[in-house]
Amino acid sequence: MASSDTTACPCGQTNARQKPLAYADCCGRYVEHFDTTPAPDAPSLMRSRYSAFVLERADYLQATWHARTRPAQLDFDPGARWLGLAVRSQHSTGEDTAEVEFVARYRVGGRAVRLHETSRFVREGGRWFYVDGDQQ
Repeated sequence: MASSDTTACPCGQTNARQKPLAYADCCGRYVEHFDTTPAPDAPSLMRSRYSAFVLERADYLQATWHARTRPAQLDFDPGARWLGLAVRSQHSTGEDTAEVEFVARYRVGGRAVRLHETSRFVREGGRWFYVDGDQQ
C-alpha cells in the first residue's frame, strides 16, 4: 500500500483549521526519511508508526522498534482496513522516556478490532524508539 505526498495522513492529524494534514507534512517526513528526519518526540513517533502499519511499512516499524524488544519479523493482517487513531494521553516519564495512550481501530475479515494501548518509548542517541506497551 502506498500514500502520495498530498493524500491525508493516515494518522488523522489536523491543522488549526481542522483540515487533515497531508502525509508528506505529517508522518511521511518521518516514515519516508527515517535516516535524516527522526520523529522529534514520542507522540510523533507513535503516530508515524500507526501510519506505517496502515501503509504496511515493516522497514520503518522495525527501524523504530527498540532493539531489546524488536521482533525478528512483522506480519500484517491480510485485508485489514484501518479506520482511525485517537491519542488519549501523552506524558513524559523521565528525561528520555515517555508514554502515549492511544486507540487504533481497524476491520479485518468483517470484524471490528479496537486496539487500546499505553505504549512506552525511549530516546537514545537523539532518536525515539517504541519499547513495548500494555493493552487495555
